[in-house]
Amino acid sequence: MCGINGILGLTNASLAKQKIVAMCSAMKHRGPDDEGFFIDNQIALGHRRLSIIDLSAAGHQPMQSGDGRYQIVYNGELYNFKELKFELQRVISGSNQQAYLFQTNTDTEVIIASYIRWGADCLNHFNGMFAFAIWDNQTKQLFIARDRLGIKPLYYCFTNGIFCFASEIRSLLASGLIPKKLDQNSLIDYLRYQTVHAPNTIVKGIKMLLPGHFIEMKNGELRIKNYWNITNTISTESKGKTYSEICKDVNTLLTKAVERRLIADVPFGAFLSGGIDSSAIVGLMSKVSTEKVKTFSVTFDETEFSEAKYAQLVARKFNTDHHEIILKPTDFIDQLPDALYAMDHPSGDGPNTYIVSKATKQAGITMALSGLGGDELFAGYDVFKRSLELSNKKYLNVIPLFMRSAGANVLNAAKPSIASEKIAQLLKQKKINFNTFYPLSRQVLMDEQILKITSQKQLPDNRVAEIINEFPISDFQYQISRTSMAEISTYMQNVLLSDTEQMSMAHALEVRVPFIDYTLVEYVLGVPDKYKNPTSPKKLLVDALGDLLPSEIVNRPKMGFTFPWKQWLKNELKTFCHQKIISLSKRKSFNEQGILNLWNDFLADNPRITWSRIWHLVVFENWMLENHIED
Repeated sequence: MCGINGILGLTNASLAKQKIVAMCSAMKHRGPDDEGFFIDNQIALGHRRLSIIDLSAAGHQPMQSGDGRYQIVYNGELYNFKELKFELQRVISGSNQQAYLFQTNTDTEVIIASYIRWGADCLNHFNGMFAFAIWDNQTKQLFIARDRLGIKPLYYCFTNGIFCFASEIRSLLASGLIPKKLDQNSLIDYLRYQTVHAPNTIVKGIKMLLPGHFIEMKNGELRIKNYWNITNTISTESKGKTYSEICKDVNTLLTKAVERRLIADVPFGAFLSGGIDSSAIVGLMSKVSTEKVKTFSVTFDETEFSEAKYAQLVARKFNTDHHEIILKPTDFIDQLPDALYAMDHPSGDGPNTYIVSKATKQAGITMALSGLGGDELFAGYDVFKRSLELSNKKYLNVIPLFMRSAGANVLNAAKPSIASEKIAQLLKQKKINFNTFYPLSRQVLMDEQILKITSQKQLPDNRVAEIINEFPISDFQYQISRTSMAEISTYMQNVLLSDTEQMSMAHALEVRVPFIDYTLVEYVLGVPDKYKNPTSPKKLLVDALGDLLPSEIVNRPKMGFTFPWKQWLKNELKTFCHQKIISLSKRKSFNEQGILNLWNDFLADNPRITWSRIWHLVVFENWMLENHIED
């Protein structure tokens, strides 16, 4: 786990070195163990290292191939590198493939050797989380790739003939080659969804490489290609199998996913909330690990938000070395500036992970496993139930639009709430189906509200709607899998994974996510609805785990990992939030009175304005100020 960056197209070596050093310095938190550079002619590569596998100096990056032709900078972990290394050391009889002579025990060198043998097709051999760049000094081509599910980030900018890339936006901005200008369309995406969906970012001109894609940069030409897509890699392996056979497959795949993520040369642990997902990961870790598992959970003074008793129950069952992080409002306020500063890209979520990551790192842990992805894959959210209910209400489209609109207005007036507001918006759609329902389900601020608080007269197309409209509907035999794909491609990748990555790496902590091992994802998406129908909490997952989890964990009320934000925003954080809201209202991109009305409505307990509709505005303004971005 590291930080990588590079510049292609600067022919002044002295200037290139100056800028690549500045880019590395901006993300030194990602790699406290080592720093390295490669500068030659038109290419400059930089690397910050967090040592996880092969802690020796042999893992120094940039790393070159044995013949000196290739240079690589790499961020991530390749879980099957030992199997690939064995394959690459073999001489293939009857072929012109040469055995690669390895000099280190790193997975980095395995990536170089794989690229030499298979070219871009090496990506189809990898199981891991990664973002890497390989420079071919012979062909003068730069090859950059990102893992299938977007666990590791990769940002880039191509302007005035100069191509830059980095693990973080702040690293690109530190180069001084990119104007610090707000992207107005991305601003609307952020206001809608408390994030910006790839390939866009909040900064104009900076893009994020999409998951499952790679870049080939040569002779000033940028080519982006797709090597894996969640919609066309669904496994048919479960077809014709009994439910017990499917459960056995899921258990095997998840166990293997956990086991391969325990490969490390540093101390490891796990985040434990006491929910089904994190408890499952801890249980399987205890089953396959030869060491006592260390677990970490957050508890609160506000008992209605605390999951301590459930985490303790799981810790006792699996005899873990359990650590509780007791958080008071004053503790959070003290750490809030650091948590917000750690945000490489603004997000309405994230401080949760920052707090637990900090405590985990302070306990001497360098790598931790997380239950992230379990809800998206095994129908753990209410959106799955609502999606199934909607598929059984096709009769709504028979009702004339004017009648539905009238009914929507009555509902909105009679029961003012976020839920009724979203139902009303759905009823007003020309056609009611999954593609109109899903974008509304995750939306934070409604379009009508956004028009009131911004200076824009017309809003750009909805990015989430664009993403799910690209799904080839004919390929989706099952509604639950379709919802999983939407959740994974939007909320999980652009909020949960992004926040987890930037907040954990702020403490040089690596977080691994077994639930989104691509082999498990492909298999579960191919399982029929009748086996995943959430008639009980995450039915398929729970049944696949057998008696691993205590019944108290399986049947407990779902809480989610959250802080008591509403109370804090109205009390301990009120002054901080008020200052940022006032500052935001003065920006030319916003309507001053509209912003102030939204803030006052929240303070007055307007049921349509929850804390999340305020907090992501506060975070945005803080990020703009910290990074000196112009709107």
